[in-house]
Amino acid sequence: MQLFSKARLAAVMGACAMTLGMTAGAQAADEPRRPECIAPAQPGGGFDLTCRLAVEGLKQSGALQKPMRIVYMPGGIGAVAYNNIVAQHPDEPGTIVAFSGGSLLNLAQGKFGKYNVDDVRWLAGIGADYGVAVVRDDSPYKDLKSLMEAFKQDPSKIVLGAGGTVGSQDWMKAALTAKAAGVDYRKMRFVAFEGGGEAVTALRGGHIQAYMGDAAEAFTMLEGGAPIRVLAVFNDERLPGKLNSIPTAKEQGYDINWPIIRGFYVGPKVSDEAYQFWVDAFNKTMAAPEYAKLRDQQGLFPFAKTGPELDAYVKEQVKKYHALADSFGLIKK
Repeated sequence: MQLFSKARLAAVMGACAMTLGMTAGAQAADEPRRPECIAPAQPGGGFDLTCRLAVEGLKQSGALQKPMRIVYMPGGIGAVAYNNIVAQHPDEPGTIVAFSGGSLLNLAQGKFGKYNVDDVRWLAGIGADYGVAVVRDDSPYKDLKSLMEAFKQDPSKIVLGAGGTVGSQDWMKAALTAKAAGVDYRKMRFVAFEGGGEAVTALRGGHIQAYMGDAAEAFTMLEGGAPIRVLAVFNDERLPGKLNSIPTAKEQGYDINWPIIRGFYVGPKVSDEAYQFWVDAFNKTMAAPEYAKLRDQQGLFPFAKTGPELDAYVKEQVKKYHALADSFGLIKK
């Protein structure tokens, strides 16, 4: 009887161990085996920043146990990566791809080829940036109104610089500035640069009079002692933190609003279970107290939307961007 009880006990314990092992295995299977974040640009830019924020945030919060690698896939402000995921890797559960407001603007203009906003699963928005108007610190323009008035009097004397070509985010900010000043955007003198760094160099050299950039990079430049002055933030409200002293364009009588969100999407055929894993992971990460510090270190501001809420937001933004681009004659009929 005693031998039978021991044998039975051993069998029961073995069965329990097997059950626990299967349960643990099922839980572990929920997390992708080889998680990766695709940054659709060269290292060092905004997409890289977005992936690095996810890598560190998911790790610190414990939402992701395995190390996540970053893969760089430059081209078309996200177009190459978008086409690659939709056409070649639509069901990769461990791959998330960074996007920005610039990606959505290009989608709205049909610059991602045959694919549109409905061809991926929008996952998480993890931070935001905002447009700004910047001049040299010795500029005669002390506020946005004085710049606008000079622009209206003689558009040829105010050269606006920005990163990106016609139709890009920075071009849009310049065109909206012209419109708010009552100037035909087709008459504005606009110089396109490869990136914000080149535009700021041109500003400091006096080759352009104003730069339509981003708050995060302006903050970084100010912290580094760059001789610049931020005239306005293109947002409905003042930004928190060290840029709180900068008035909004709206405060100064010009309704220019340009948020720049940063986040991620996954392939169109990723399962609901895998998609939900990432939604839960980002919700946990962004709720963690240390996340705000990580986000602030990257120069980003609060923005947190996941799953269906982000999906609705993105599609609404693309609709607005399409109408805006059409108003500037950028949509091919």
